[in-house]
Amino acid sequence: MQALVDRFLEHLREERNFSPHTCAAYAADLSQFAAFLRTHTPTEQTGPEQATKTTVRAFLAHLHGHGYARRTIARRFAALRSFLSYLCQEGMLEANPTLYLAIPKTPRKLPHFLDSVQIKALLELPDRSTVCGQRDAAILELLYTTGIRLSELVELDLPAVDLVEKRVRVRGKGDKERIAPLGVYACEALAAYLKIRPSILSGTDRRTQPLALFLNRAGKRLTGRGVQYLLARYGRRIGAERLTPHMLRHTAATHLLDAGADLMAVKELLGHERLSTTQVYTHVALDHLKRAYEKAHPRA
Repeated sequence: MQALVDRFLEHLREERNFSPHTCAAYAADLSQFAAFLRTHTPTEQTGPEQATKTTVRAFLAHLHGHGYARRTIARRFAALRSFLSYLCQEGMLEANPTLYLAIPKTPRKLPHFLDSVQIKALLELPDRSTVCGQRDAAILELLYTTGIRLSELVELDLPAVDLVEKRVRVRGKGDKERIAPLGVYACEALAAYLKIRPSILSGTDRRTQPLALFLNRAGKRLTGRGVQYLLARYGRRIGAERLTPHMLRHTAATHLLDAGADLMAVKELLGHERLSTTQVYTHVALDHLKRAYEKAHPRA
């Protein structure tokens, strides 16, 4: 079984351009199913033929009985379905038993976002008289104006930014490229940062200087963890205890829809593959509108 899982993971990496993080999640999910088969099937040899509708149902019941959240169970099921579909395509399994089973429903969680007062306060926090402050201001403005993912932000290189055309070239999930427009404030913040960026690299060998857009104090590419840390630090200062890069992505999408932006345009900006993913933000915007109506309308 493990050899087949390894082939599947290689397929995800090489042919479908899945990220290392996603592949690791698939590996963990399938490893748990393989361990379940080893302890719950009568034969010593476990292979894909043991993945019947009965054993899959038993696996889901096992997860439920051990207190796993519905969202986690749904993810395990989705990973198993993808793996078994791959085996069918490769001729190693006659039929996918998961096709006859329903995916466990998960409660829809509306994303958290900052309101207009909070985002304004956040964007004014960085000390722009310092190198790191200029960098942080550019990061915050870029995250809010484009709604890009954390992984997309830290992978940006200098050539990706075009301040003349006011746009940035983003490489998203599945190695797909898209162009995101830059607002006036983001352009100003990026221009100011790019002006002082060379000072971070002073004393380093020009031949080894990174192309990375955002650098840490050591002159190396800023990591995702580094961005998460600085956002958490700024978030505490505005009373948003769990501010994350993804929350700024939610904020950008929600504010655009609040202002009447077209749903398809927001989908393209965020790099969503499915419109249904973007539609989650319409629920947030409507919920926000309802609260504002109930608070302000005299006959609400």
